[in-house]
Amino acid sequence: AARRDFYWLRSFIAGGVAGCCAKTTTAPLDRVKILLQAHNHHYKHLGVFSTLCAVPKKEGYLGLYKGNGAMMIRIFPYGAIQFMAFDQYKKVIKKQLGISGHVHRLMAGSMAGITAVICTYPLDMVRVRLAFQVKGEHKYMGIIHAFKMIYTKEGGFSGFYRGLMPTIVGMAPYAGFSFFTFGTLKSIGLAQAPNLLGRPSLDNPDVLVLKTHINLLCGGIAGAIAQTISYPLDVTRRRMQLGAVLPDSEKCLTMVQTLKYVYQQHGIRRGLYRGLSLNYIRCIPSQAVAFTTYELMKQFLHLN
Repeated sequence: AARRDFYWLRSFIAGGVAGCCAKTTTAPLDRVKILLQAHNHHYKHLGVFSTLCAVPKKEGYLGLYKGNGAMMIRIFPYGAIQFMAFDQYKKVIKKQLGISGHVHRLMAGSMAGITAVICTYPLDMVRVRLAFQVKGEHKYMGIIHAFKMIYTKEGGFSGFYRGLMPTIVGMAPYAGFSFFTFGTLKSIGLAQAPNLLGRPSLDNPDVLVLKTHINLLCGGIAGAIAQTISYPLDVTRRRMQLGAVLPDSEKCLTMVQTLKYVYQQHGIRRGLYRGLSLNYIRCIPSQAVAFTTYELMKQFLHLN
């Protein structure tokens, strides 16, 4: 019973650690992505690699990790809630609705993603504001100061939830396809080639798990597919979150307005998909590390 009691907590820790490892791996790319997506005036004439080189010159190497503190505070509960909720939703959907197979993964993944986003959204908002600042032009002094400023200047609590709509609309396919692709690849792989791709789990020899490099590969493919589907909504969310900081904020009040505005101003490739190549570079290792760390943590904390 003691092991059952702490299952929630252990699952929470596993998801949190997985999220933090994944995000720290790709934090510099994250910062660059935010600067590019919202056309920061210091870097807007640059591409991905030139921005990666320009940030350390202008703001020192730690500049690449700007906003990462707020990111960690957000990503631990985010990863924890997402992975834990995914396991729980999967059980509920199976038991209550009697839906199993691939569809319940897709549904549970989407619901888990949305739950995690809503719970941690204000932290995401603050992190984006901090990451968008450039040395010498600081509006926010730190995490707590940013919270206070947004609360007092941007309409209280609702100020923290600007851009929530495109996030949820984008999150459903993103998280859904991510878990769906990973789960499907894992189950097909273990069914078709158990000896080649699988090995017995460290904590439960009866359970087969994927070998680490296969895990990384499946996580990466899952990330890439999910990304392509939901990327324009990610750009929309960043624009809306930065609202008050950007010059053209009054044209980006709702999700549809923002999508239209970005499309009209910058087109598809330079607008709706700006920074996508970077996102592949960022997202594939990030998803791969997240799923692999989670699978390892599951064995380490006896969750199989």
